[in-house]
Amino acid sequence: MADKNTEPNIDARERDVSEDPFPVLGMDHVHFWVGNAKQAAHYYSTAFGMTCVAYRGPETGSRDYASYVLTSGAVRFVFTAEVHAGTEVGRHVARHGDGVVDLALEVPDVHRAYQHALKQGARGLEEPHVVEDEHGKVVRAAIATYGETRHTLIDRAHYSGPFLPGYVPCQPIVDRTPLIEAGLQPKRFFQAIDHCVGNVELGKMDEWVEFYQRVMGFTNMAEFIGDDIATEYSALMSKVVADGARKVKFPLNEPAIAKRKSQIEEYLEFYGGPGVQHVALATNDIVASVKAMRAAGVEFLDTPDAYYDDLELRERIGEVRVPIEVLKEHRILVDRDEDGYLLQIFTKPVQDRPTVFFELIERHGSMGFGKGNFKALFEAIEREQARRGNL
Repeated sequence: MADKNTEPNIDARERDVSEDPFPVLGMDHVHFWVGNAKQAAHYYSTAFGMTCVAYRGPETGSRDYASYVLTSGAVRFVFTAEVHAGTEVGRHVARHGDGVVDLALEVPDVHRAYQHALKQGARGLEEPHVVEDEHGKVVRAAIATYGETRHTLIDRAHYSGPFLPGYVPCQPIVDRTPLIEAGLQPKRFFQAIDHCVGNVELGKMDEWVEFYQRVMGFTNMAEFIGDDIATEYSALMSKVVADGARKVKFPLNEPAIAKRKSQIEEYLEFYGGPGVQHVALATNDIVASVKAMRAAGVEFLDTPDAYYDDLELRERIGEVRVPIEVLKEHRILVDRDEDGYLLQIFTKPVQDRPTVFFELIERHGSMGFGKGNFKALFEAIEREQARRGNL
């Protein structure tokens, strides 16, 4: 039987990149700075089913930092921690806690993309340069975006190593083969990054939307304002920018005035400023993935029975791949639009600070973001905020 968790279920439009001044081939990796990279690598290997493929640290000549590279299908996460006090990573973690510092993009021409970005007003962090080893060469540069987040631009077309020069192959931290062969776990829990969501300060969302339009040529894909994205107590506003092929999608959120503190305000307070709120991971079997991740200790947001018992919801959704009773059992949300439907679920924050979390999403035609689930989702988040004393 073919492995149905092999290919990402994402609608990406093919187009001629020669016509684009800032063409993007896709997400290259998501880089986290954390307090303990070894423990983070073990957690994501165990709980997210990822495989450690590369390492850099004191043993390889990196005297200040240790980094682990984990993959799942096309998803690549990098976890970096300091190995002694007084480093940039350590200062960042002390202020923000564990978090995403880099949404790295693969591009066909780093020099061209970087020069175009600077011409359009972006702030350069790292000029184009070549790094190489026995596996070939990589061209890279970096530009700044909201908060302390960056976009590293990478061309790895002429590189065959495990990640980047300076990294060496790493043995998997957890051997999941027996569980996979016994049918107890899917081969992969997810295969691709669907979208990455950023939180910015009140009044800054449109500024960053315009940044992505001007600097990268991204277009508006969706926007959610007013009652679409509010509950009785809190509200936010959101706009989604994406490259022309829809391979890279960046929703941007800002808080809105409401009776109580919104999830965005809570994030900004505990992260210490703007940053990446969550990463959505595409799966082709959300039920199998949720079962495996929950068994490994991942905590997901809860959804009340009333959500699934709502006759209007059942009528609006119609027939979907997973029976509604199974979705109810696993607390998976479902939404339908004119193009199809999607299934989604959200983890609780994966560190002590109520900041970064993850979404699992299974798409069947729909390119939306679960608009019909916003109220149920935000009410679930508010229940967690209330438990923390932050609502």
